[in-house]
Amino acid sequence: MGKLPVCSSYTLLSWKRSIAVALLLSQLCCSQVWAQCRILRCNSEYVTATQHLGGREGADTSPAPPQAPLSGDACCYERVYQQRQGRLPEYVHCGVFGDPHVRTFQDEFQTCAVQGAWPLIDNEYLYVQATSAPMGGGAYATALTKITIIFKNWRECIDQQIYQAELDDVPPAFVDGSMVGGERRGQHSLQVRTQDPGRQAEIWAAHIGTTLVVRQSGRSLGLAVRAPRAIVDTFTPEQDLQLCMWGCPASQQLARPPAQPSTNAHAHCSALLPVQDVYFQACVFDLLATGDVNSSAAAVAALEDARVMLSDSDKVHLVTAGTAQHLPRLPVVLAMVILAGQLLNLLTDQ
Repeated sequence: MGKLPVCSSYTLLSWKRSIAVALLLSQLCCSQVWAQCRILRCNSEYVTATQHLGGREGADTSPAPPQAPLSGDACCYERVYQQRQGRLPEYVHCGVFGDPHVRTFQDEFQTCAVQGAWPLIDNEYLYVQATSAPMGGGAYATALTKITIIFKNWRECIDQQIYQAELDDVPPAFVDGSMVGGERRGQHSLQVRTQDPGRQAEIWAAHIGTTLVVRQSGRSLGLAVRAPRAIVDTFTPEQDLQLCMWGCPASQQLARPPAQPSTNAHAHCSALLPVQDVYFQACVFDLLATGDVNSSAAAVAALEDARVMLSDSDKVHLVTAGTAQHLPRLPVVLAMVILAGQLLNLLTDQ
């Protein structure tokens, strides 16, 4: 007697399990794919803004549409804010240095495994991109090798201006050779100055009340930023990939191993950084990762920048409870597993 073709419960269940597994994998991967898409978008905007640096003709950017003339001190953000609000703006600080380590505008601290070009800041007025590359000494050792800062065209205050620094070349001028920009009534909205030619540059952007310091410490570049919160918050939902705002993606975060008091790295960093805060942890991490005692200079310089840029001295030293918070992928995976199980139960009951 012939057998009739049937769809057994086992076959149906296997099919449903396949759907659940596919959903789980897609959820685990989509965040990283979306991040990469946003990086590509940011990089395309960066290329558009900087393509003329290679000497190619016909790459001028379109001028901003004409707007009503600005009055008085409109290109001095801090002065205008104080006149309108009766107080100084709230300033925030971001520092990126070493292997690299990121102190965000929200005073969170992360160590990242990012390689290649990543946006640090991306808002209405300012775009900052950093490039990191592997370096010898450890499996995860990377270093910042290039920093590009684009000041976007803003009404009558400034035309677009670009600053770019690379390892062993931190110029005291913008890419066009000028040291100032945005002249208005004898004042300049943009100015570059240096205390250590070739290794340090400070850029003051008066029209957005922002200071940026680029420096080379050891074999890595670093960046420190002080800006009004109202300025750094001027971004759209599409501009949410910013290391200075949110830190690096969870998949790119590294746990900082606890420093053992018996190690040479612990002793060396203790002599330079007596307070065992995040800068001390970064010092130990970089020294262990690279084996280069000069790498400790990045954490020391970043701490000094934080002291200068933070008006509240109590916020200078950040102390974390441990390193577990730098491994958030496990809760995400567990949540997705639970979700997949619920979907499987739902499909099985039907």
